[in-house]
Amino acid sequence: MDSLQEQIERLKRGCDEVLLEAELLEKLKLGRALRIKAGFDPTAPDLHLGHTVLLNKLRQFQQEGHEILFLIGDFTAMIGDPTGKSTTRPPLTREEVAANAQTYQEQIFRILDPERTQIVFNSQWMEALSAADMIALASRHTVARMLERDDFHKRYSEGRPIAIHEFLYPLVQGYDSVHLRSDVELGGTDQKFNLLMGRELQKQYSQAPQVILTMPILEGLDGVQKMSKSLGNYVGIKDAPGEMFGKIMSISDTLMWRYFELLSFRSLSEIEDLRQRMQQGENPRDIKFLLAGELVARFHGEAAAASAQRGFIEQFQKGGLPDELPECQVEAGTEGIAIANLLKEAGLVPSTSEGMRMIRQGGVRLDGDRVDDVTIRVHPGTCSVFQVGKRRFARVTVSSGE
Repeated sequence: MDSLQEQIERLKRGCDEVLLEAELLEKLKLGRALRIKAGFDPTAPDLHLGHTVLLNKLRQFQQEGHEILFLIGDFTAMIGDPTGKSTTRPPLTREEVAANAQTYQEQIFRILDPERTQIVFNSQWMEALSAADMIALASRHTVARMLERDDFHKRYSEGRPIAIHEFLYPLVQGYDSVHLRSDVELGGTDQKFNLLMGRELQKQYSQAPQVILTMPILEGLDGVQKMSKSLGNYVGIKDAPGEMFGKIMSISDTLMWRYFELLSFRSLSEIEDLRQRMQQGENPRDIKFLLAGELVARFHGEAAAASAQRGFIEQFQKGGLPDELPECQVEAGTEGIAIANLLKEAGLVPSTSEGMRMIRQGGVRLDGDRVDDVTIRVHPGTCSVFQVGKRRFARVTVSSGE
């Protein structure tokens, strides 16, 4: 049997921080299944690979025999999470929250074992609190402490408004930990303030404080900004197999290792062996095939993954896509950059007029698909393979320039 320290080392894989490791060891010594909490606000209908960094860690705890509490924050979603926001985030309607929550339940079981996962909704206990109860909860924290949070502090310093209800969000998230008596809570690095709130409130309610594991924020396909649907640099777990495979193959060779570490179920020793193979001369494309195949198989099955790889080879390699692609970065404003201008900035055409002529003649492809519309604008967060004619290729990352 593995030692407790060996279990901890496995659970720490990919984590940014563990608060506190000594407490986690003490909890494991109890010899019972720990209550592992992770909360997701159903703010959009679909999950992407960035969300699965947390889901993968939950799966790992599940495999170690612990109890998973998958918290759908249907109550907190109606407040609106202010984390990282420069303005007040508009809350969702009850109908929007319910619809998104339903899709979450369908998607998470592509990773988690449904028989060993308890789905809970924080509206079940938060809506039962009276106004007096909410005031009592609010009394357990100070405005000064709230303003220590980076986003609140910045907005306050710059004179931008902070609505009173935004202070309730971390309190409610912390109270969830009290109600669920969680032993461990997982969250992104941007959630550290809220996670610590859970520890603080548990102490005030005479509970043993939860251990916190923060997980890194996964970079999107551009390798620069975090994976986000709004930035267009995401891989959705409901993406079609071919689309998912192609997106993963578009990432840089450097970013590939980050994805292996945070998304792959391969052991660290296996990943290190793959790294050594590439350093010894193996084509990075072939190693990336393994990553893309593993992720597509996880969400769509082995047969779909094999078919997606065959389709990729047929579309790209047999179509003349070189093994080594030049890479460049093009800056664009919030409105994006016209595709003809992008082709010029990337050095694929000598002028924008030549770019427009090539588009009209059907000589431009974006990730293998022919571009017919000269008015297309490409937005920051995009990382795609552009082809002009038969011999000019480039993997172009579009950044905001900020």
